[in-house]
Amino acid sequence: MEPQEACILVIEDNEDNLLVVQDLLTLAGVRQIVAQQTGAQAVATAVALSRIDLILLDLQLPNEDGYAILHQLRQYPHLQHIPVVAVTANVLPDDVHRARTAGFKGFIGKPLDFDQFPQQIYRLLQGEEVWQARP
Repeated sequence: MEPQEACILVIEDNEDNLLVVQDLLTLAGVRQIVAQQTGAQAVATAVALSRIDLILLDLQLPNEDGYAILHQLRQYPHLQHIPVVAVTANVLPDDVHRARTAGFKGFIGKPLDFDQFPQQIYRLLQGEEVWQARP
């Protein structure tokens, strides 16, 4: 799938980080970006949307754990096939292993690599997995 055809849900509580991700997605050609800052809002939005092609999920949300949000998303049959990518500052090998074991389809460490991020999104939209702990 080409980026301009994709609908991407971004779950990020930090407003500055959210703006950076949105700007980078726009530069990558993505036209449909849906953003939420809490897990509860994100799950409700994901359930309501008719189409999502990729979910970028911050693992550290206030009072919420990204792993629990992934589990909630997977409870809905129409969301089970959507790739969810962990985006986090926790970038130790154990963090990557935990994300892979939990069922994430990718891992992108913060701070984001502005040069690589658009290509990572393209690869994810092609069905590839991206596992990059450090930029």
